[in-house]
Amino acid sequence: MKFEQDLANAIRALSMDAVQAANSGHPGMPMGMAEIALALWRGHLRHNPANPKWADRDRFVLSNGHGSMLLYSLLHLSGYDLPMEELRRFRQLHSKTPGHPEYGCAPGVETTTGPLGQGIANAVGMAIAEAILAAQFNQPGHAIVDHYTYAFLGDGCLMEGVSHEACSLAGTLRLGKLIALYDDNGISIDGKVHGWFTDNTPERFRAYGWQVIENVDGHNPAAVERAIGEAKRELDRPSLVCCKTVIAKGSPNKEGSHDAHGAALGEKEIAATRAAIGWQSPPFEVPKEVYAGWDARSRGAKQEAEWNERFRAYQKQHPELAREFERRMAGELPADWGAHCREVMAAVNAKAESIASRKASQNAIEALARVLPEFFGGSADLTWSNLTHWSGAKAINPDHADVVPGRVESFAGNYLSYGVREFGMAAIMNGIALHGGLIPFGGTFLVFSDYARNALRMAALMKLCSIFVLTHDSIGLGEDGPTHQAVEHAASLRLIPNLDVWRPADSLESAAAWIAAVERGRAEQSGPSALLFSRQNLPFQKRDPQTIQAIGRGGYVLADAPSGAKPRAVIIATGSEVGLAMAARAKLAEEGIPVRVVSMPSTSVFDRQDAAWRESVLPRGVPRVAVEAGVTDYWRKYVGAVDSRQGAVVGIDRFGESAPGGELFKYFGFTVENVVKVVKGVM
Repeated sequence: MKFEQDLANAIRALSMDAVQAANSGHPGMPMGMAEIALALWRGHLRHNPANPKWADRDRFVLSNGHGSMLLYSLLHLSGYDLPMEELRRFRQLHSKTPGHPEYGCAPGVETTTGPLGQGIANAVGMAIAEAILAAQFNQPGHAIVDHYTYAFLGDGCLMEGVSHEACSLAGTLRLGKLIALYDDNGISIDGKVHGWFTDNTPERFRAYGWQVIENVDGHNPAAVERAIGEAKRELDRPSLVCCKTVIAKGSPNKEGSHDAHGAALGEKEIAATRAAIGWQSPPFEVPKEVYAGWDARSRGAKQEAEWNERFRAYQKQHPELAREFERRMAGELPADWGAHCREVMAAVNAKAESIASRKASQNAIEALARVLPEFFGGSADLTWSNLTHWSGAKAINPDHADVVPGRVESFAGNYLSYGVREFGMAAIMNGIALHGGLIPFGGTFLVFSDYARNALRMAALMKLCSIFVLTHDSIGLGEDGPTHQAVEHAASLRLIPNLDVWRPADSLESAAAWIAAVERGRAEQSGPSALLFSRQNLPFQKRDPQTIQAIGRGGYVLADAPSGAKPRAVIIATGSEVGLAMAARAKLAEEGIPVRVVSMPSTSVFDRQDAAWRESVLPRGVPRVAVEAGVTDYWRKYVGAVDSRQGAVVGIDRFGESAPGGELFKYFGFTVENVVKVVKGVM
């Protein structure tokens, strides 16, 4: 018992010392969850510190990510490549121990957390991915995908709405290998939560369909370990283990108080805490016997070696499946990917359909899915509006009499109806992407990207291959009115670093956008993509082979001044407005005014091109007019200031109206006549 207490106290000591050294951070949660962490990491978690990317490791998510020193202490003590020097540099520039856990920064950090509630939603995604891959790859006698997803979460996570969205869906899907441990300490930043959080959490989760294990003493490692064992025996429901804890346990004057939530304890209180818990080592020093007690390297190596032996047996019996599993977990595209994409683009070009870009998107999904079995689609209750379904799509957890929900056969699919859960969908997609082996995409209306925005931001922050399909992209939506008409959304999404936003003009650009989104997740410049598609039909634009090739550069010359004349103006357009720009160009040509049309489906991709390319597309000294059915300010970076006589924007800086889309475009000035007038005004 004394030795176990020393192991837990190592977390307390490292956490309070690191926060004190930084004079910044959250010591209370790590000190309060030390025994819970001990029970999980020493008693149940299957992982190998020497190989943090082992495919069949258990996944651990610290949803209450402000307590990041808990995770950093665990990684350091159990043998990951996170030396004590990095703990000393907690929250310092370029350290591996930032204020909140960041994916890709320290080995063993499975996801970026801190925005509360998203970690548990990521964990739901990871558990979904595990279940799907198990259904796709496991064979009788060969369970190569067989691991758990564990999440720590606190009161703040449970107050955030995204936790409701994700945990409700987890219960519906009966994710039996998802186990959440709730740090029920009753404290948040403002104090005791009973003034603003009186939910009956156990009953809430029972209503979701979870197994709930209540009233576990969170400071009794044996009790926590038994509860985790009970949770693992429940195969048909996710489990919530409710652990009663005291924040900053061990601090004589601050335990149980919000004073320990987000501030250093102070030198005097740390000294008092050391005496109270019997920790005699100086700051940032851990006794050898404590290191030995935490060391998971030999156990992890043995666990991975056992799995490797099982995988070799699997390879002998199912060589093709084994190769496919390795390819997908490595994040590699199929060998014939490039050739297939060229065929897809050629076929779309030959067909030359004038269709809605949401339909063109569906056609692209259909074509690419033939060589991408890792595609995992979905929609937030808008499948038949977003058109994210394809002929090979098969829903997981189907409502069939011969399928038992939660069992392996219910996950033998590649599509999920997320329900009206935009934020939850996006955060769950991120978890699926983090797990590996699948490429998630999910759809909603562009205007509802607001609901999901922080998950889109987190995808960009982590550089994940999450693909967000956002349809009904402008006032062209029509009669549903301003509540559903996206005006500011394309511009605001373009402001998120590392998120590529594509707004295609026709079926060919739509296919190119999909190809770019998939390839981006597998490239050095990796990251998520938001694909913006129209409800209304868009005219197909003819291109020569060189112009088709240029689509992937984000911005290109779609049509130059007639007869090789020097253009007197450049019209930059995206999406549905490219057709309008082309019609205005034709009208200006009739008047003897040569104009270039630049299609710019992705501004971020265009901005990453070399200066020579950008100059060749947008030559200096030539007046520019941007045309997009959205707010105008974003386009000033390309056309100049508001009072410039050399540039202008045809856009909309107010909310829309409820009327047929065609009427709205006329009402708001998206007409050939108005574009021609504006172009003449800058010449």
